[in-house]
Amino acid sequence: MSFFRRLWGYITTLFRRTAESAMNPEVEIEQAINEAKKRDQQLRNQAAKVVAHRTQLESKMEKAADDVGEAREMAKQAIMKAEEAKASGDVEAQAKWTKAAQSIAMKLQASENNLNTLKAQYETASVQAEKAKTAVQQNAMRVSELAAKRLELLGTLEAAKMQESVNKAVDALSNTMDYDMPSLEKIEEKIESRKAEAMAKAELREATPEGSELELKEAISMAQADAKLDELKAELGLN
Repeated sequence: MSFFRRLWGYITTLFRRTAESAMNPEVEIEQAINEAKKRDQQLRNQAAKVVAHRTQLESKMEKAADDVGEAREMAKQAIMKAEEAKASGDVEAQAKWTKAAQSIAMKLQASENNLNTLKAQYETASVQAEKAKTAVQQNAMRVSELAAKRLELLGTLEAAKMQESVNKAVDALSNTMDYDMPSLEKIEEKIESRKAEAMAKAELREATPEGSELELKEAISMAQADAKLDELKAELGLN
């Protein structure tokens, strides 16, 4: 069982390495940038919800504060009415305004509790909103760094491609010189071969009757030329 597990691990590792080596670096760079932008957009959307929640709490707090202020004023008015009725001896009016003041006081207490709850939620939301904005800022810097790194990597990749092209050209030139063009040694060998062949033909020609006859003619010609020179010297009085 362990053998098959090792074999499967070997196969998967080999496949992964083969796939990685076959990947286009330029495409991988674009994929990394696109993935970073996608995560950045997701983070911005989440941060926007957090900040929006804080803004909503601000609105609720304002309304709750208004409710508290209104209930407080109404409670005060009811108390004053009850006191006026008490002073005038109107027991029925005093009871009515006292009950009203109690009811408004209960509403005031509920409004204050709601406001305090909203304040606690707002404090938490404010901290979360600041953290969200910081995360967005940091991630935006990361995306900017990746964009700059992308330009650097693309430049390096283009340089690598250029060097590979030059290497191929040099290799092709070397192969052409090695296989298509004769070497200087071969050229020298051909020249020496032709020279030796010409000398051999000359030597063979001299060994034939035709060669001897030609040599004799050359000797006669040389003798005649020498005689002509002596004749011209005599005429000039140089002998």
